[in-house]
Amino acid sequence: MKEIEISIVIPVYNSSSIIEELQKRISENISVSYEIIFVNDCSKDDSWKKIVSLSKQHKHITGINFRKNCGQDNALLAGLRITQGNYCVIMDDDLQHNPADIISLYNECKKGFDVCYANFTSLKQTTVKNIGSSTNGKVAEILVSKPKGIYLSPFKIINKSTVKEISKFAGPYPYIDGIILTITQNLSQIPVEHQKRFDGKSNYTFSKSVSVFMKLFTGFSVLPLRLATISGCIATAVGFILLLKYLYDYFIAKNFIEGWTTVVVLIILFGGLILITLGIIGEYIGRMYLTLNNKPQYSISEIVKSDDEH
Repeated sequence: MKEIEISIVIPVYNSSSIIEELQKRISENISVSYEIIFVNDCSKDDSWKKIVSLSKQHKHITGINFRKNCGQDNALLAGLRITQGNYCVIMDDDLQHNPADIISLYNECKKGFDVCYANFTSLKQTTVKNIGSSTNGKVAEILVSKPKGIYLSPFKIINKSTVKEISKFAGPYPYIDGIILTITQNLSQIPVEHQKRFDGKSNYTFSKSVSVFMKLFTGFSVLPLRLATISGCIATAVGFILLLKYLYDYFIAKNFIEGWTTVVVLIILFGGLILITLGIIGEYIGRMYLTLNNKPQYSISEIVKSDDEH
């Protein structure tokens, strides 16, 4: 069997009208041996039928169908685990990532990098998505030491050895970029143009941005717990200082000021800190509980390939 040079993993959700054009453009722009792995994340349209049809027509296409919607990163992980290429491209299903840029990413990664990201010169997406991407990038710099200047693009290429390491992730809440940054800092990026969506509207929502933030915030670092501890220490110190002040006012200065403003403010402040800290701890415990109980990352109902592959 001919060695595959590039594997392309594409999570699919409600993109029935785009898949065929996406496959066509990939085939027009890649000159080396390649395979495409479409992972259908329980689409509500007929995306899976289109994937099945394409897999029957083209021997280099594989389709994975989920029983339920499990999220983009889980879909990517499922695809990465069956890739055979020396390099693996990850891209979206909406043609905002130009297949013509795949070879440029490939050539850059071949220089010895583990991962090469596409750095979009301008972003043709919603303001909410821009804010979410920027926020998660800044948080990644703090929590998992993301190199400054590297844009965590969803369009990237990864070498085979790094893909194998990513595939070992066993938790129920994978975040591919977070996993990459815990494995390697041998990263590069090249400038590319961000395209307009080929058809339909984006499936990205504010809640998905929050979900990505929480995966990164509590899944790859204990820093939030340390921050909660530091906040608790600071709040205790402030409370102790205020206690000394009030004791001084009462016994020495004889300054008896009546009123509830200070008490109410302190209760709100410390009560809020306590609840935030408990929430952070609860998030960690909840994720640990689900991991220990082997919550599945995804459930595959069907995998299709061309008959030529059997």
